[in-house]
Amino acid sequence: QVQLVESGGGLVQVGDSVTLSCAASGRSFSSGSMAWFRQAPGKEREFVGVVWTAGTTNTYYSDSVKGRRFLISRNSAANMLSLQMNSLKSEDTAVYYCAADSQGRASTTADGYTYWGQGTQVTVSS
Repeated sequence: QVQLVESGGGLVQVGDSVTLSCAASGRSFSSGSMAWFRQAPGKEREFVGVVWTAGTTNTYYSDSVKGRRFLISRNSAANMLSLQMNSLKSEDTAVYYCAADSQGRASTTADGYTYWGQGTQVTVSS
């Protein structure tokens, strides 16, 4: 059984940094892609970033975080995904979800992912 389990969320202040982690088990995603999405209250689930190889080189970010302060990476075994978020803003408040796709499509839409975590809440307080 495939499981994605996020951790690392919580209540932080504007300007703080937080790193989210996602532990994958049950199958290998070494040839696939892993991504972060987020969903704020009353809004659609939004793509944040995707990585399709180990490390941080082959990544793509949404326009809302591109060039900002977010860094997505995964380990070589593709069983651990992380999202480092720096200089957080109140608009970053959301539930953050880890997603995985075994086919490596690196999709920016939710329907491109088969496996999802339960989500972790990040609240940025001013």
